[in-house]
Amino acid sequence: MPFEKERKFLVRQELLPRMERSIPVIQTYLSTDPGRTVRVRIAGNNAYLTIKGAPTGITRPEFEYRIPAEDARELFRLAVSAPVEKVRHEIHVGGKKWEIDVFEGMNKGLVLAEIELNREDEEFVLPEWAGQEVTGDWRYHNSRLSEHPFSEW
Repeated sequence: MPFEKERKFLVRQELLPRMERSIPVIQTYLSTDPGRTVRVRIAGNNAYLTIKGAPTGITRPEFEYRIPAEDARELFRLAVSAPVEKVRHEIHVGGKKWEIDVFEGMNKGLVLAEIELNREDEEFVLPEWAGQEVTGDWRYHNSRLSEHPFSEW
């Protein structure tokens, strides 16, 4: 079974360096239950169906499948919450890939950085632009942001 081990941080935007890659993302949820989220995402020209289980620590089961973009657009009609719009940027620090999400729409103003790890206790370089860690804070999960956007906090 595939697992995701991810840590999430707020971003100090004034300290961000130039990004290596950027892609627009729009995603919606077919289930926002914290024990089993089902997400449909269009990222650039690619589309994905992702199912995530309940987390234990920073680890949670994750199954992701590439699907036709046309199917993704049809699945958007089954959404149980509002879409989440963002631009995902990539940057490498200390040999690890960081994904920085600059949110748009109802979540505009929110910028989060994520790093995927191989082990929960894996050490990594924390860049100067990484602010407060929000890994365990449900408010910052994209599924939660689809129902309770940052602009309403």
